[in-house]
Amino acid sequence: MQLVSVAALAENRVIGNDGGVPWPDLPEDVRQYRARVAGSPVVLGRRTFESMRGNLPGRRQIVVSRSVDAVDEPTAVVADGVDAAIELARELVGESVSAGSADLGAGGSRSAADVAGEASPPDTAPADGAPDIADAAVYVLGGGMIYELFQPRVDRMVLSHVDGAYEGDTRFPAWDESAWRVADETDYEGFTLREWVRRADAA
Repeated sequence: MQLVSVAALAENRVIGNDGGVPWPDLPEDVRQYRARVAGSPVVLGRRTFESMRGNLPGRRQIVVSRSVDAVDEPTAVVADGVDAAIELARELVGESVSAGSADLGAGGSRSAADVAGEASPPDTAPADGAPDIADAAVYVLGGGMIYELFQPRVDRMVLSHVDGAYEGDTRFPAWDESAWRVADETDYEGFTLREWVRRADAA
């Protein structure tokens, strides 16, 4: 399983201000972000989860919170910390790979085990069989404290580097660039998308 942080950040690492982003709309960034995480488990803090109600990213959401035990959303489960979230993510990925096209009955609230046992939709499985669990991605989507907590554990970062510096109250954690390499880079209007991969000797 690959743990991957996904974020948009300004040149001064600002990622948010007063619950929103301080830069102008970047529709291409939103499109690539949504397409990337669709069909995969995502990890996010409770406030970030609540802010995305009605348009939740990913197929399943792992909400990291110590203040609630459950959330009223059929695709979401709660983990009380980093280790619990990673263990649950492994369960979701493993069950998604192995469960095939088995369906759950509709209705009612579901436990972590119920959600973990849910099958991936047929169009997410490759034609030649199940994907390799080791290559499956689980995406960390913030907010700032969640990025900070998971930073020592992530294998990759997919970061939209927004042009310019902005005022803000939330920042992406600093990282030692010597411990990472840029595996891919794409220029867009207003931002550059870079995929950072942790160097094997820095893990």
